[in-house]
Amino acid sequence: MSETLPPCPSCQSEYVYPDQSLLICPECGHEWDPNEAEEVITAKDANGTELVDGDRVTVAKDLKVKGSSLVIKIGTKAVVRRVLDKKDHELDCKVDGVGEMMVTAKFVKKA
Repeated sequence: MSETLPPCPSCQSEYVYPDQSLLICPECGHEWDPNEAEEVITAKDANGTELVDGDRVTVAKDLKVKGSSLVIKIGTKAVVRRVLDKKDHELDCKVDGVGEMMVTAKFVKKA
């Protein structure tokens, strides 16, 4: 019996396995019930465009990094790893030349 499972809605991994009534992704640890419709979390960039996981963005203004003297310059590119349901710093990004960091969506533009 060959059962085809859907890819992970969080990271799109195909290595999903069932555990009782849930499906689990071993790569990102996301757990979900395949019988429930999953809510897609989105955020809006500086132009009002919706951002989702995997989008490429550019920084719309110079940003100071908290607790550091580092400044992320306008035009710096980043990849949105995850969109989180938070009031500030909604985007978990990988910023070129800086690394992993949380960014507020209103300070980036979709590339």
